[in-house]
Amino acid sequence: MAKHVALLRGINVGGHRRVSMPDLRDVLAAAGYEDVVTLLQSGNVVLRAKGSAKALGPALEALIDKELGVDPLVVVRTHAELGAVIDANPFPDAAGHPKLFQVSFLSAKPKAAVVKELEGADWAPDRVAFRGREIYADYPDGMQKSKLGRALTDKRLGVTATARNWNTVLKLHELSAS
Repeated sequence: MAKHVALLRGINVGGHRRVSMPDLRDVLAAAGYEDVVTLLQSGNVVLRAKGSAKALGPALEALIDKELGVDPLVVVRTHAELGAVIDANPFPDAAGHPKLFQVSFLSAKPKAAVVKELEGADWAPDRVAFRGREIYADYPDGMQKSKLGRALTDKRLGVTATARNWNTVLKLHELSAS
């Protein structure tokens, strides 16, 4: 069984779509997943599972909906894929403000025209870079008023996206290592 990182989108945000992390761990363990660990309250799960990361996302979505009554979108990466995301960081200086530096994990690669449009726009002082199924977004002045942050929507991208700050990315990689 391989280690995977499952990123649930849209749970426990603003008091909506509440999922207890102990309940989530129990449901996943009862379904046969091993070494289930959660990080924070925002739907970060590290677990051992058979099969591919691609198949795991829909399986987790169905299980969580059935057992917990919440239908999150789930994006999955392996430990090795998460390591490659860290290694591919196009903005190493952004690691100096890790809460303002995010990686959006996508369900698939967006269309080339979308990537070209978003990477070609002037978002200053924010910066954006696409790398396959990830988007790196640096918000040095915060996200509150960021035009870039408002532009990175599923509708515009044409794929499901869920973002994590750099601290969380690093911690998930560390948790999935053992």
